[in-house]
Amino acid sequence: MKTRNPWLFYSVIRLGMFAVVLAVLLFLLPAEFPSWISAVVAAIIAFTLSYIFLRGPREAVSTSMYEARRKGEPTVGTVIGDDENVEDAAVEGNTPTPGTPAS
Repeated sequence: MKTRNPWLFYSVIRLGMFAVVLAVLLFLLPAEFPSWISAVVAAIIAFTLSYIFLRGPREAVSTSMYEARRKGEPTVGTVIGDDENVEDAAVEGNTPTPGTPAS
């Protein structure tokens, strides 16, 4: 399944699983049972179910993370930014002005 935004799809499915499990627990457990315990148990069950059954969407999200990280890596010949200049100057003991090219 190819979706435009795998993050959104995966997040909605996981939240939906949590909501369904929480609703079932709140409906089945007695009224004097604390609801926060139902929420914790629902979170654990939803995590387990999503880990078992949502392998494809989870891999799509990890692939999109990898591709986004890869696109953000500097390549040879990339201009060094101001923060790199400041860091280099701090290591060398100089005090650069922002916007100056790195030596």
